[in-house]
Amino acid sequence: MSTPWYQAPYKGAPMIAVPGFPRPLYPPDAAAQGRTPSAKGKDVQAYKRVVWRLGRWPGPASGFDNAFSNAFSHGKGGNVIDTGLAGMQRQAKIDDTGWVGEKTFNFMRSVLVPEGIPNGPGKAGDYAMDAYAQSLLVDAWEEFKGKEPEPAPSGTVRAAALKRATAELGQKESPPNSNRTKYGSWYGLDGNPWCAMFTTWAYSYGATDLKRESKSMRKGQTYAYVPYIVSDARAKRNGLSVTSNPIAGDLVCFDWGYDGTFDHVGLFESWGSGNNFNAIEGNTAQGNDSDGGQVMRRSRSTSSASTVFVRVAE
Repeated sequence: MSTPWYQAPYKGAPMIAVPGFPRPLYPPDAAAQGRTPSAKGKDVQAYKRVVWRLGRWPGPASGFDNAFSNAFSHGKGGNVIDTGLAGMQRQAKIDDTGWVGEKTFNFMRSVLVPEGIPNGPGKAGDYAMDAYAQSLLVDAWEEFKGKEPEPAPSGTVRAAALKRATAELGQKESPPNSNRTKYGSWYGLDGNPWCAMFTTWAYSYGATDLKRESKSMRKGQTYAYVPYIVSDARAKRNGLSVTSNPIAGDLVCFDWGYDGTFDHVGLFESWGSGNNFNAIEGNTAQGNDSDGGQVMRRSRSTSSASTVFVRVAE
């Protein structure tokens, strides 16, 4: 009596050429073993096609998505067609973790469709990795280049902007009284008063730290002039709005003379007692609030100037 196809040793051939091994793959339950579950990708879809053509995963009617699920990794039932990647590994005498490493990857590049699969999707002796699966792996290599992508950084842009601004404490313009700084040079208006350009710089780089773009604060465009920040916030333009409940990273604009023209801007940090608060500001100093030439943490009060707190859209 002949050995059933699902118990017989697989037959192989020279490995199909692809640009490289896209990345190791781990299902969600691998987290319990210290592995980071893999993001969705076209390589997963390619492997599902291979395992399907080997008779161990349901066909396209069930859909080949890009998610590396526990079910596909370990199997979802006792029937041969439901045993998934681990079922293929057991038949191939590979450690049946259900994970994809280079050994499993190379096996799938060389294995041939067995004889005797009922209603099999491929002809016996064909490569289990068909041309479409190969194209999916080419795309996956371009995306992953051998490793899992880093998770997107989390957090708000305003918090990242405040972090950037705080890291600049102590920076001074050079030479003194020149208004020349890296913030003005970056913005494209070096040699001009730079408190607003400092906040734009902080927001732009804060967004970059989170792999995003700032929707409101843009290099060379917005903002180098404090009154424009206030007027846009009051009109709810460009993603700015006035808030009476500032949170860390919001902007705070100061009109020292109560004349309606706002003179200075910083990033709100935290409330103190009463009307007092701390802010991180560029181009300030003790004795020269608006043109002091330094990045400083300043203690301010809403009773010492006309103040407007501005929320920047995420």
